[in-house]
Amino acid sequence: MEFSAELQASLQEFVSSGVVEVRESGGRVAPFSGMSWEVRGSGEKPLLHLWSEQFNLTRRVLAITDHSEHRLALAVERFGRAKPDRLEFIRRDYERKARELSREEFRARLAQLLAAQFPDETVESLSISPDLEHSLSGNYARGLLRRGSSYVALLTVPDGESSDTADNCLTFALLWLTRARQSNHRGTIATLRIILPKDTSRTVVHRLPALAPQCPVELYEHHPALETLEKIDPRRAANLETWLVPHRESEALLDRARPALEPIVALAPQGITLHPAAQSPQVWLRFRGLPFAYWDDGRIFFGIADPRKELSHGTHPALKRLLHDLEVHRHPLADDTRHALYRAQPERWLESLVREDVTRVDAALDPRFIYAQVFANAGGEHGILDLLALTRSGRLAIIELKASEHIHLPLQAADYWLRVRRHLLNGEITRYGYFPAVELQQVPPLVYLVAPALRFHPATDDLLRYLSPELEIVRVGLAESWRRGLRVVMRQ
Repeated sequence: MEFSAELQASLQEFVSSGVVEVRESGGRVAPFSGMSWEVRGSGEKPLLHLWSEQFNLTRRVLAITDHSEHRLALAVERFGRAKPDRLEFIRRDYERKARELSREEFRARLAQLLAAQFPDETVESLSISPDLEHSLSGNYARGLLRRGSSYVALLTVPDGESSDTADNCLTFALLWLTRARQSNHRGTIATLRIILPKDTSRTVVHRLPALAPQCPVELYEHHPALETLEKIDPRRAANLETWLVPHRESEALLDRARPALEPIVALAPQGITLHPAAQSPQVWLRFRGLPFAYWDDGRIFFGIADPRKELSHGTHPALKRLLHDLEVHRHPLADDTRHALYRAQPERWLESLVREDVTRVDAALDPRFIYAQVFANAGGEHGILDLLALTRSGRLAIIELKASEHIHLPLQAADYWLRVRRHLLNGEITRYGYFPAVELQQVPPLVYLVAPALRFHPATDDLLRYLSPELEIVRVGLAESWRRGLRVVMRQ
């Protein structure tokens, strides 16, 4: 098939369903709805013409650089420019909301705010569009400011964004710093500046000590009513509070519940594990990581999505049928690997395999000790630590598990590392009953990032370079068939 016909077919297929936006070089151009288009010419560089009542664009197409479910990207030539541009068609699951449209207004207001607050700096660039190629989210405004002979890389969280967007902004700020340093050849980028809405910087402040000293960060909070910026001093900002769950409380709860739960465990002893939640206080039953029942003060309730059915003589057959379904569909050798029970909560399944024998991750780990969910509720966070283990020499080890790509994995691991290190230095790990009769090394914990080898996000390497040298990280890549047994194929 000649290239013009391939281009025609690719465009026809991509724009035939769903909501599509047109973007050029990362910037939003127009929605595709109501737009006409045609491909002209049959050579190696056909012309693509897009037009509507408000819009007209003609580009010579050099190649299709990406054609996925959500994105069709073209390398194009503009008249008068030697360097190719990028024209993208982005499929959206919904029409742009008013809040998203207001981001363009936020960009304009941000430019004015920067000019007022930093009169000695010049805004070189400012964008609020996503750059999928470099993993840069459209939830943030990013830019470059010139200050004398050096530059400042800027990332801003618009007002009204979710708490998760604010908490995770450091990931995208570091990726933007990387991208800016790679593409800016005119001077040194000496500073990374992050601007967040008022009263939303606590998580970022907590994570900053995990960065290497050569990564200087300026942190500001934006007061929208006053249109002012307040510089945040990380040394004076309070750390996020976390509380360890006393291990003896979890054990006592488990001892209370075990007599009632043992008959259920006996129905599928190879798959069922018990997990005390001392704060509730409840004990959950999981089948290869998937919660299916819980004990609450002598009563047992079961169900997958909504465990409200109470166990009784009359409902016991329903529980047995549920366990049969779990045995069939949540089995390592299950025939239907697309079944909901097989695919549900893969990280929990992976956790159950690691807890069976932590030495599969690293032979240096002590198989006697492995704890899950050691932190109590901290500011709305639940289960913020996957597994806490110990090396045979007595050094704490954090094991962070992911079954799929997760761009925030390095910063999330750094967050946990800071919390565990603080509790170690305060003597609380031992005082709360963890690792009995073991003298813990008073050194920073190790961190293991465990995931299928092909599922580490491409941005992981760039993010790890910004972390403190004190934060020792081991990446453990598993074979894709990990449900059938953990097999390490990569360790870095």
